[in-house]
Amino acid sequence: MINKVGLALVFSATAAMAEAPRVAVDIAPVHALVAQVMKGVGTPELIVPPGASPHGYALRPSQARSLSQADAVVWVGPGLTPWLEGPLDALAGDASQLVLMDVPQVLKLKVREGGGFQGHHHGDEGDAADHAGHDHEDHDHEDHDHEDHGHEDHGHDDHDHEGHDHDEHDHEGHDHAEEAHADHVDHTLDPHAWLAPENAALWMLEISVVLGALDPDNAVTYEANARDGAAALAGLTADINAILDPVRGRPFVVYHDAYQYFERSFDMPATGSLSGGDAQPAGAARVAEIRDMVADAGVNCVMSEPQFNAGLVTAVGAAKTGVADPLGASLTPGPALYDEVLRGLATSLAACLQD
Repeated sequence: MINKVGLALVFSATAAMAEAPRVAVDIAPVHALVAQVMKGVGTPELIVPPGASPHGYALRPSQARSLSQADAVVWVGPGLTPWLEGPLDALAGDASQLVLMDVPQVLKLKVREGGGFQGHHHGDEGDAADHAGHDHEDHDHEDHDHEDHGHEDHGHDDHDHEGHDHDEHDHEGHDHAEEAHADHVDHTLDPHAWLAPENAALWMLEISVVLGALDPDNAVTYEANARDGAAALAGLTADINAILDPVRGRPFVVYHDAYQYFERSFDMPATGSLSGGDAQPAGAARVAEIRDMVADAGVNCVMSEPQFNAGLVTAVGAAKTGVADPLGASLTPGPALYDEVLRGLATSLAACLQD
């Protein structure tokens, strides 16, 4: 039999769950970070399924409904998902928006040009943007002035998306014409920034601030969860470095130039990529360039991805292939997915590079 105190606690817990903000998130690794921050309070909705490419995707009705009902939307930004801006304006115009690439002091890297990265060194001046002198481990979130961040709009009010049909978006034939309206987007920046754990730590703290503003009753929980999650990333980083130490310095090629944040964080620079950062299919000239590079540089490992053409990977002639999964295509969305994505990348890369 439940006494009055127990009944009150039940109703209180139920009310807390009912009042949790409805949060929509673009990709599975970011969804995992939001889920960690919301632990014990609520569960965010995922927009892009783990097996789909975020560079081009047509919303399903259930995902459009999640946007229309959202109190907050957390997304990497239009550099990764340019097709999402229109639906956000149309369906989630009243929701708070957190554009993660706009978070102050986030690590931003420039897009690499061409198939070979020999001229790109992570220590070169100009390799990173808007990040000079920032030490994430010393980040004091209390000193952030969040009132100036503009989470409510992030500069989206001036966009005119009329005439853009997102349901007919075909990324394979994408010529960037649909992105011409998004002239505010810096296409020189690599948007795959979630693969740097220091960014993930910073973002969780920022997510907690946004959610705390929407849901003050649970603000302390959001902040505590974010700090716990950020602290856990230090252990993850140490574990991944231990996995990669035996193969550090060995050359490898990736299918899709999506990994330079991971490369920088763990000092594992790739030699080149078959496809650029926008995941456009590799042409014959690029395949030939990478094939020559594999032969000339003694590359024995090429990393493919679950959603792309594995035949192109074998065509470059490397002795071994592995599978890199930056989005968690085979994983169950939830709080653990971010850790699993980075560990999976490290484990697969180390196995491919082993003698």
